[in-house]
Amino acid sequence: MTPRVVVAGLGPAGPDLLTVGTREAIDRIPTRFLRTRRHPAAEVVTDAASFDELYEQADSFEAVYAGIADALVEAAGEHGEVLYLVPGSPDVAERSVELLLADGRVPVEVLAAVSFTDLVWSRVGTGARLVDAYRFAEEAAGERGPFVVFHCHSRLLLSDVKLAVDDGPDVLVLQRLGLPDEAVFEVPWAELDRAFEPDHLTSVFVPALSSPVAGELVRFAELVRTLRERCPWDREQTHRTLTRHLLEETYEVLEAIEADDPDHLCEELGDLLFQVFFHAVLGAEAGHFDLADVARGIHDKLVRRHPHVFGSVSADTAGEVMKNWEQIKQEEKGRSSLMDGIPGDLPSLLHAHKVQRKAASVGFDWPSPEPVYEKVTEELDEVRADPSDEEIGDLLFAVVNLARHLGVDPEAALRGATAKFRDRFRGVEALAAERGVDLAAAGLPLLDSLWDEVKCSGTGIPAQEP
Repeated sequence: MTPRVVVAGLGPAGPDLLTVGTREAIDRIPTRFLRTRRHPAAEVVTDAASFDELYEQADSFEAVYAGIADALVEAAGEHGEVLYLVPGSPDVAERSVELLLADGRVPVEVLAAVSFTDLVWSRVGTGARLVDAYRFAEEAAGERGPFVVFHCHSRLLLSDVKLAVDDGPDVLVLQRLGLPDEAVFEVPWAELDRAFEPDHLTSVFVPALSSPVAGELVRFAELVRTLRERCPWDREQTHRTLTRHLLEETYEVLEAIEADDPDHLCEELGDLLFQVFFHAVLGAEAGHFDLADVARGIHDKLVRRHPHVFGSVSADTAGEVMKNWEQIKQEEKGRSSLMDGIPGDLPSLLHAHKVQRKAASVGFDWPSPEPVYEKVTEELDEVRADPSDEEIGDLLFAVVNLARHLGVDPEAALRGATAKFRDRFRGVEALAAERGVDLAAAGLPLLDSLWDEVKCSGTGIPAQEP
C-alpha cells in the first residue's frame, strides 16, 4: 500500500463526540498512533502506540512535535497507511499536524472533527482569538482580546499568563467541557494560578485586556531609535531640520479634527507622536534629555498647575482654572510680565487669542460679549474711514476678542469657514463645467447665481435637476 498518514481528531470530550469518519478510520486502519493517551476518548482506541514518552524525553514541545512527524513518516514507509489520532480537531491548534503537512515526505489526509472551540463558543457565546498558554506573553499580552487561552494544564503556565499582564480582568475558566464533571466558573486575574487545580482539559476565556499603552510606547521608542541608527535619512536629521515636519504634522492633525474623521485623526496623531519621539531621541543622543524626562516633566508640571485637582486650591470654573494656571506659570518662570514667553511665531489669530487670554487672567477684560460687539462695530467704522493695515488689524483683533468671549476658537472658526468656501467654490466649478460655463467670462451675477445654487444644496455639490 502507498505510504500515507490519515489524521483524525478524538473530539473535545468523551467518545460520544467522535465523528463517524473517525470511528470508521479507527476500524479500518490497523496501525494507529495516539499523540497522547491523556484524553477521555482515547479509551476507544485499542492496540495503539502513543507518543507520551516523547514528552518526557524531548527538551521542548517543538522537538516533541518534530519527533512525532518523523515517527509517523517512518511508520507509513513501513506499514503503508497509518492513523494518527489527536485530541480535539486536527485543524485547530495542533502543531504536530502542521509540521506533518509541511514535511511533504508522505501524503497526509486530515479528517474533520469536533474542536474544543465548538464547546467553548457554546459556553461563552462569542468568538475569540486562540492563544497557546505557552506563547501568551509573546502573542497576546500586547493586544486587547478577547482570547481563549488553551493548554492551561499547570499552575506554572497559568502563572506565566498572569505575570504577562500588569492587571487583567476577571476570567472564565473552562474545564472538561462536554464531560459529566464539566466546570465553568469565574476567577479574578490575581487568583488565576491559585484559585483552582488545572488539568489537560482546561482553557481560560479572557474577555479583554486593558489597552497596552506602556508596552506600545516602549515598542515605538525602540523603533524610532532603530530608524535613527539604520536609516540614512533619519541619521541626518536635527532638531532644526525637523521643525518643518513638526509643523506639517500638527496642521494635518488639525485637518483631521476638522474633518471629524476618527480613523484619520488616529493616523495623524501617530505621525505627530513620531515627531515627539524623534526629538526625544535626539535629546538623548546629545545627553540633554530623554523620553522619560519629557514624560516626567509634563506630568509634574500638570500636577503643579492643577492645585484644584491635586491640592487644596478651589477652582469651580474654567476661568478660575486659567487664572491659577497663569499665576503659577509666571512664578515658575520668574517672569515680570504675563506677556513674556508667548511665541512670536504663532499664527496671528492664535497669537492674538493668547495675548487676550493672558490679560484676561488678571481681570483686564470686557465683562460680557455685549461691549465687544460694540467694539467690533467701532473698529469696522474706523476701517471704512481709513482702510489701513493698522485699522484692519484692530478690527481683526476685536473679532478675535469677540470669538474668545463667545467660546469660539478663532483659528478653528476661520479654518472651518475657509474650508466651507473652498468646497462650495469647487461646487461652483463643477456646476459651471456641467453647463459649459466659462468661469473667467461668466461675470459676477452668473457666478453669484451658481454660488447660491450650490449653497442651497447644503453639500458643496450642486443640486441635481429634477
